[in-house]
Order: sequence, then structure tokens, then C-alpha cells
Amino acid sequence: MNTDDKSSSFWLIMSAVFFGNFLAVLSITTINVAFPVVMEQFHTTLSTTQWLMAGYLLATGIIAPIVGYMGDQLSYKRLFVLALTGFTLSSLLCIVAWNIESLIAFRITQGVFGGMIIPITMTIIYQVFPRERQAYAMGLWSLASMLAPVIGPTLGGWLVQYFGWKSIFILNVPIGLISIVIVSKFIPYYRLTAKKTFDFLGFLTVVAGSSFLLLSFSNGNNWGWGSWKTLSLLLSGILLLLLFIKRELRIPSPLLQLKVFKFRRFRYSLILNCIVTISLYTGTLLVPLYLQTVLKLSPMDTGLIMLPGAIVMAAASPIVGKFYDRIGPFRLVITGVIIIVAATLAFSGIGTQTSVMYIALLQLIRCLGIALCNMPLTNAAMSAVSSEYSGHASSITNWARQGLASLSIGIFSALVVSRTSHYMDAGAAATQRAATTMGIDDVFMIGTMVAVVAIPLTFLLRVKKKKSTGHVAL
Repeated sequence: MNTDDKSSSFWLIMSAVFFGNFLAVLSITTINVAFPVVMEQFHTTLSTTQWLMAGYLLATGIIAPIVGYMGDQLSYKRLFVLALTGFTLSSLLCIVAWNIESLIAFRITQGVFGGMIIPITMTIIYQVFPRERQAYAMGLWSLASMLAPVIGPTLGGWLVQYFGWKSIFILNVPIGLISIVIVSKFIPYYRLTAKKTFDFLGFLTVVAGSSFLLLSFSNGNNWGWGSWKTLSLLLSGILLLLLFIKRELRIPSPLLQLKVFKFRRFRYSLILNCIVTISLYTGTLLVPLYLQTVLKLSPMDTGLIMLPGAIVMAAASPIVGKFYDRIGPFRLVITGVIIIVAATLAFSGIGTQTSVMYIALLQLIRCLGIALCNMPLTNAAMSAVSSEYSGHASSITNWARQGLASLSIGIFSALVVSRTSHYMDAGAAATQRAATTMGIDDVFMIGTMVAVVAIPLTFLLRVKKKKSTGHVAL
């Protein structure tokens, strides 16, 4: 295959990878702005309607641990086609939903296939593209995964306002169909491991354990973090996952290959990736909350204020991918972590009269720091793992991210409420707005302390690059 053919194949495959990942992540956040319209059409309550998002998130978290096994057995090309087909068909079903229960069921189905797409696309980059193009490809992959949550509310608001709530799902259909054609035609068929038996007991324990943990994380703020329901689900989830880990380390054909943790750089990069994920969702939750509850801005204005940060992510991600091979992950990540710490610390000092321009600038700076960290950390982790285990490594990475996203949103929401109540009860704030602002400041300070932990851990990335093997060149 000549250079021009390789280049065109790269961009065709990358377009399917990009749009598949973008749609899967975008579908998490676009639905929120449609809640009032859906509630009115189906005559239902907010507590029921919120399952359109919660059910999707739950499904993505449950499916993540077994994607590695499924990819090994079917090949990632076939699994990607299956996931895209299922995602597209479930989007069509959402369009024709006849009541809120059917819409929730179709959204959960969509979440299953969306949860498969995210780790599949990451794995394909490391199993299809040659090593010299992986960092740049991951920059584009990171662009999709970071851009979608930020522009989701703005895009969703525009679609719902002018075309109705069904347009959110209609958008998925043509992009999904085009992606299916590209994947079928241009991604090579490959399977790096032999067929193995299915660990049904391991499957049951990991699905149940993940479900219990995600349910407790998602509903802890409503049920109360000390309630019997939250604690029982949390404890049951932890025990089931411990049982799953113990079993997977003992059986000859595990469902999830935990041997990836023997790779030193994968371990450290995953820990740092988790910290960056917490930082990402700190801003994703607290900045809109501050703008709408304290400054009394509309959801559309809030989305526009956060848009510059999304643009910075869009511009930075492919550039970071280009620089990765030249300077390695350490300098990019340490710079990004320091920026995150500084911007989050500045956020902890905002008040009731803080200007919108200042908030937009801080959010832009935080997004730059996250963009500098996200791709280098993911690439450092995945490039340290042999191709045989890359699917399992991507499953573990996305599983951890999904769990931490739910945990971060749940805990930080509860902390804002509790700190706001504390300041009102103690008489430290004269108004509800002031108390809310002080509560948000406290949580931003906690987010700063979490980010500070990443600084010394970043130095563990300063190891010699190891030559990877087993990649399938284009």
C-alpha cells in the first residue's frame, strides 16, 4: 500500500472512530435539555424522566468491563459494526417511542451499544494504526470525547428549540450509517487471541457489582449518603467486584484480563487519568451550577460561556497529539496538571459578583490543562500494553472513567448542598446566593486538593519508552 493510500485509509478509519466516539459521548449530555419537553409530551415527572440520562450512564458502565472479551472473540471490526448498528437502531426506536417507559428502555439499549463504542474505538487505534500515528490518532479521539460533553447542552438546546426532542436521536442515524459503511469497508479484519470459554459467573458478578456501585453513586445525593439503601448497594457492589477480581486472577480464561496492571506505566497513567476525570467533572458540574443558580443565567447563555473552553479543547487535542512523539507525556502532563491546579484554585475564590468574562477565562484555562493531560495519559497507558491486552486495557480505562464520573457528580453535588446548608445555618451568609457561592467555593477547593495529588505522581511517567509489538499496520 503506497503512502497516499495509507493516508486516505487513516483518515477514513479515523472519521469512523471519531464520529462513533463523538456520538456515544454526545448522547449522554444532549438529552438533559429535552427533559421539560419530554415531560410535557408524555405527562410524566422529573424523577421518571431523569432515567433517560441515568439509564444510559448505567448501561455504559455495566457493559464496559466485558468489551475486551467480546472484542477478542468477535474481532474489534465486527464488534464495532455491531455496536454502531445497535446504536443506530436504538436511536430509531427512541424516535418512535410511544410512552416514557418505552423511551427509557430504548435509551438504556442505546447506552449498552454506546458503552461498547467508546472502548472499541480506543482499542482500534492501537491495533490498526502503526505506532508513529497512534499519538496523533489519540489526539483526535480525545477531541471527540472531550468536545462532546461540553457542546452537548448547547447543541441539544438548539435542536430541541427548533426541531423538537426527536431531532436529538435523528442526528445519530445518518452519521451512524455512514460510519458502518466506512468500518465495514476500510478497517481490516483481525483477531489477536484464540477463542476461549465465557466466564458466566464472572459476568454476573461484574455486571451486578458495577450496577450496584453506579446506582449508589448516581442516587446517593437523593437517597442520602448515609441511608441504608445507598450503603447497602455500595457495600454489595464493592464485595461483588472484589469477588470478580479474585476470580479473574485465578481462572485460565478470564473475562477481563487484569494482567494489564503488571505494566507499570499503565498503572500510573490510569491513576492520573482518574484524577483528571474528577477534575473534568468538577468543572462540568460546578460551573453551570454557579452560572445558573448564582448569576441567574439561562441554560443557553451558560452553554455559550463554556463554549470557548470547548474550542480550546478542539484546537489543543490534535496539536498535543503531534507534540507527544517529540517530547513524551511527562512535560505535557505536568504542565496540564499545574494549569488545572491553578485554575481550580482560582475558581475557589469566586463570589456573587464575579464577572462572566472571568468565569469564561478560567474555564478556558482549565480546559487547556485537561486537553494537555487527557491524550498523553491515555496514550502513555495504552502504548505500554501489548496488543494482545489492548482491548482489556481500554475496557478498564473506560470502566474507571465511567464510575468516577458518576461518583464525582454524586459526591460533589452532595457536598455543595451540605456546605450551602452549613453556611446558612451558621449565619455565615446573608442570602441563599451567597451561601451557594461559598459552598461551590469549598468544593472547588476540594477539587484543587485532588488535582495537587497528581503533581508528584506525574514524575512516575518519566520512564524510557518501550517498543510495542503486535500492531497491525495499514
